[in-house]
Amino acid sequence: MLGIVGGSGLYAIDGLAAPRWVSVDSPFGRVSDQILTGRIDGIDVAFLPRHGRGHKLGPGDIDYRANIDALKRLGVTDLVSFSACGSFREELAPGVFVLVDQFIDRTFARAKTFFGPGLVAHVSMAHPVCRRLGDTVLAAAAAAGVAVRRGGTYLAMEGPQFSSLAESNLYRSWDCDVIGMTNMPEAKLAREAEICYATVAMVTDFDCWHPDHDHVQVADIVRVLGANADRARGVVARLPGGLAGRPHPCPHGCDRVLDTAIVTPPEARDPVLAAKLGAVAGRILGARA
Repeated sequence: MLGIVGGSGLYAIDGLAAPRWVSVDSPFGRVSDQILTGRIDGIDVAFLPRHGRGHKLGPGDIDYRANIDALKRLGVTDLVSFSACGSFREELAPGVFVLVDQFIDRTFARAKTFFGPGLVAHVSMAHPVCRRLGDTVLAAAAAAGVAVRRGGTYLAMEGPQFSSLAESNLYRSWDCDVIGMTNMPEAKLAREAEICYATVAMVTDFDCWHPDHDHVQVADIVRVLGANADRARGVVARLPGGLAGRPHPCPHGCDRVLDTAIVTPPEARDPVLAAKLGAVAGRILGARA
């Protein structure tokens, strides 16, 4: 099943056969919204608007654990995230799409793991996105006539305020490419849930380092958001076809990371937390809730 998480400006997708909004309960909290399910090119698809329809949730109000858990419960195996972002590079102008491959996590007020006291796990985030799924995204974008730059570092900030000028210049000195508020801890949780993950950062504006930043009007950003969302829908429509013949298991090991991640032995595990993890880690824990 292909999962799509839509960011600012992307609150629904078109072209689904037998579309249906379904409610999914999660023991980790409240899911951002109902999830739109259906099929495209014979592939099951689940779409979740990250901020909720009507953009009711700010970045810090989103329950990322509930969202990923809910998508896993539906059977999502491959997750593509679309996120509005600011740019740190002149060549990454508003309207450019970036297939991110690295993150720097500067968020600090969010639950970042499904695990905890009584059941401890450490997954690798050295390569936080699935290259095989990235190839699929690039092929879909090419088919849709959408140019996507492959590779880039996404700086995840807490928000909801934007950066100060000093922060913006600091992040540029770290060789970051784009900045946003929502891909962390989303990417970390997808990895813990053994879901192949890729993210498309859709540039809406230059961050405040840019000399033209102060001249940007809200109307300009809204216009770019709308155009980006239209092109994102074109990519989404062509993504499922690229998953036909999807290799299993994932050649990059995304779907098996928990094989070596859990350090708490079975006899010491908290049964309550283990039950709560039934969807996320049921494969390795031997239970499904």
